[in-house]
Amino acid sequence: MKAVRNPSGPVIGVVGPCGAGKSTLVAALRRRGYQVRHIAQEHSHVPDMWARLVRPDVLVFLDASFETCTQRRKLHWRREDYEEQRRRLAHARAHAHIYIATDHLTPEEVLQRVLEELRKKGK
Repeated sequence: MKAVRNPSGPVIGVVGPCGAGKSTLVAALRRRGYQVRHIAQEHSHVPDMWARLVRPDVLVFLDASFETCTQRRKLHWRREDYEEQRRRLAHARAHAHIYIATDHLTPEEVLQRVLEELRKKGK
């Protein structure tokens, strides 16, 4: 399903490994009226799936370490699983307009950094 364009604002796509904070950020941005899509690029073998499905005006990449992701999501995965997600996310990371490492940030701090970057970009 493609994102519907709204002339009042950009379509924002959010990608990153499991446990990086994507769902929390998406919910917070939606509450503020943004058109935002959580893109499950970390599960796709198609490197540019994020662009094919959503074609976001702004791509946000949330990142977190293996240890942080494992703790946040109570994941029972191996480092190899995490590294595979990072490999699948490489294309999106290279094309991201906003990159935020979330390891030492609260959800509110992540939101504020994204909002600040959106303001800087005139979005």
